[in-house]
Amino acid sequence: MSLPHVILGFLHYAPASGYDLKKTFDATVRHFWPADQSQIYRTLTQLSADGLIDVTEVVQTGKPNKKIYSITKTGEKELRTWLRAPDTGGPLRNSALVRVFFLGNLENETILGMLEHAESGLLEEIRRYEAVPAEVDRDAAFPVSKRERFFWMLTLEYGLAMARAEHEWLQSIQRRITKKSYKNVFAPRRKRGGREPGR
Repeated sequence: MSLPHVILGFLHYAPASGYDLKKTFDATVRHFWPADQSQIYRTLTQLSADGLIDVTEVVQTGKPNKKIYSITKTGEKELRTWLRAPDTGGPLRNSALVRVFFLGNLENETILGMLEHAESGLLEEIRRYEAVPAEVDRDAAFPVSKRERFFWMLTLEYGLAMARAEHEWLQSIQRRITKKSYKNVFAPRRKRGGREPGR
């Protein structure tokens, strides 16, 4: 996935200014694909140079002129090609999990403090996710059908499901460390009539 394709996806709905694009980014896909204003404008310049979007300057009285961007037929073709292509997301990298892997080097009290802090941040993330539908209705600059909005909200369902599962996992870790119960959920089982692995 790339920022150019996200922008093409939004411009597929309707022409928009860079300001409207940023506002819609923040109201919709920010929870899984954030972009700042300078990234958006750099990408718009590149998309225009590649012939994937057109730019029209709108003269305004009493304020700076405004650029409106619209997708071209070539841009529509590129968007559909990308949507149909298999995902090549690349290898998973998660710095938080790497840290968890080595937490056994710290004392339990320190680890529990870190986990409580992480849980607090996660609960705040869940609250932000729960506010997204109202933000979409208020701030998204593009009119979309009920069916299109359904697909927008599927990404939120995913984010909420992952965040809630991570919260449950954090609570489970805290309980096990507090009880000093160091058995893993996926600990290898002893084979019948055999020895435990590694023995």
